[in-house]
Amino acid sequence: MQRELQARFNPEGSDLRRMQHRMTEMLRVIDGICRRHGLRYWLCSGTLLGAVRHEGYIPWDDDLDIEMMRPDYDRLMEILPRELPADLALQNADTDPGYFYCYAKVRDLRSRLSETNDYDRIFKYRGIFIDIFPYEKMPLPLLWVSNRTFGRIYKVIKRTDLSTDVLKSKTRAIYRFNHRFVFPVLRALARLCPTKKLNYSPGIPYDNTIYEKETFPLKTLPFDGFEAPVPADCDAYLRRKFGDYMRLPDLNTIHQHSASITFDV
Repeated sequence: MQRELQARFNPEGSDLRRMQHRMTEMLRVIDGICRRHGLRYWLCSGTLLGAVRHEGYIPWDDDLDIEMMRPDYDRLMEILPRELPADLALQNADTDPGYFYCYAKVRDLRSRLSETNDYDRIFKYRGIFIDIFPYEKMPLPLLWVSNRTFGRIYKVIKRTDLSTDVLKSKTRAIYRFNHRFVFPVLRALARLCPTKKLNYSPGIPYDNTIYEKETFPLKTLPFDGFEAPVPADCDAYLRRKFGDYMRLPDLNTIHQHSASITFDV
């Protein structure tokens, strides 16, 4: 079955398979940096599903996601600009004035990717990427507040009547207001509400609750020829997120995230 899926979706030499190979190369770089500095990360979401079900990428998957605890994430944000090779770049609000997400990306500078939602049209870096999501102890009601206040960015970025400069200015203003005022207040409140649940940091509009006891200690699984860190209880993580995750979806309904890719730009 795996060979049939690869022949249909990501045969060797196809643009998608080239993307996947490049993301694996990028992951190896990030892994080496994290190991040198004692930082923990793990595969997540569809990337983790791919590791468990396919020992690599879901054949039609065109992205790679990892997660970290907030202290390790903040440390990594300090380290990456110094230690990434010249063909990779850290993308966050500090390195890209047009970037407005509350999680970081590591971008490949040798490619150019066009995404179907067109949110990246004001970004400085637009190559193949790996998403890095920070986790912290944050009760869901507080996350709801953060997503409501930060969500105004998505209303702005969808407007087609504004110039690139105006879009950058408006999204930057919303980003700064939330990070300087709203999010610190929410974190202070979170410290008063002890919880065993881990959630994405404020401003990340995805519900992906996990538990420390299911996540740590990390273990490894084969992923595209590479031993990658994964949660201690992958089954609990994946069942909560995907249900019967070992069952393949209707293959005729598969849609990729990216619209086009250019290599060696």
